[in-house]
Amino acid sequence: MKLSISHTTEYAYSAPVDYALQKVRLRPMTSPVQTVHDWSVEVSGGKVETSYTDQYGNHVDLVSITPGAQVLRIHAGGHVTTLNDTGVLGTVNGRTPLWLFRQETPLTAAGEAIRALPRVSDNPETQLAGLHDLSAAILDALPYQSGGTAVDTPAETAMQGDHGVCQDHAQIFISAARLSGLPARYVSGYLMINDQIAQDATHAWAEVHLAGLGWVGFDVSNGVSPDRKYVRIAVGRDARDAAPIEGLRMGSADETLMVSLQVQQ
Repeated sequence: MKLSISHTTEYAYSAPVDYALQKVRLRPMTSPVQTVHDWSVEVSGGKVETSYTDQYGNHVDLVSITPGAQVLRIHAGGHVTTLNDTGVLGTVNGRTPLWLFRQETPLTAAGEAIRALPRVSDNPETQLAGLHDLSAAILDALPYQSGGTAVDTPAETAMQGDHGVCQDHAQIFISAARLSGLPARYVSGYLMINDQIAQDATHAWAEVHLAGLGWVGFDVSNGVSPDRKYVRIAVGRDARDAAPIEGLRMGSADETLMVSLQVQQ
C-alpha cells in the first residue's frame, strides 16, 4: 500500500525566543516492512543544525529556532509503501542489544497496577498468544479516550486511571512484557485511518522480541498487530526515546502548539 503523508508541527510563542532546540525524529526509514520513496523535512523560523543516527537507529534532525523568532514550523512528508500485514518486523540486527529493552525506565516502571496484569509464559509456543491476551487485558482495563494523561505520564500512573491513549497503552504493554523477561520497545509512527484523512497526532504501538520471530508489533489501542496501514518512524525504550519531536527553549514566553497531519492512500 502506498501512503502519502503530510505532517506539520507549529510552535507559536507570545514573545520573541532567543534560543530553542528540538530533536526531530520525523524521517521514516526503509525496512523489511516499508519502503520510503521520497521524504523531506522543511523548517521555517529555524534551521537544521545537524543530522545523525541515534543509538536506536533512528534518524534525528537537530533543529534550532532563528533567534528572535516567534514561530517555528516543521513540516515532514513524503510517500511510503508498506509491505507487511503480519505485524512481524523480524530479526533486525542493530547497535542496541536486546538486554537494554528488558530494562525499565522511569516512564515504564511497573507498580502494583501493572504487576496485576497477566504474565506471559516462558513457553515459546504460547508466548505470541499470551501477548495478544495481555494486549486485550490492558485495553479492557483502560479503554481508549483522550484527555486523562499527558506526554510525561508514566505507565503505572496511567494504568491507575480509567482511560488512556496509545502512548499509555504502549508503555503499559512494554512494562508488563518486561516483567515476563521479554525485550519490549516503543514505536512511534503514522496510521492510516479508514475514511479519515485529517488527524491531530501521530500514533504509537509496542514491539516485543520473540525467539524465532524477532520483533513483533502490538497496537493495544486498536487491538491488532500493525499491518499495511502503519508507517514506522522511530523506536526506543519508551515514549521519550521515540518522541517525534522533543526539545527545550529559554525564556518565559507562552507556547502554543498546532499539529496538522494527513495520512492517505
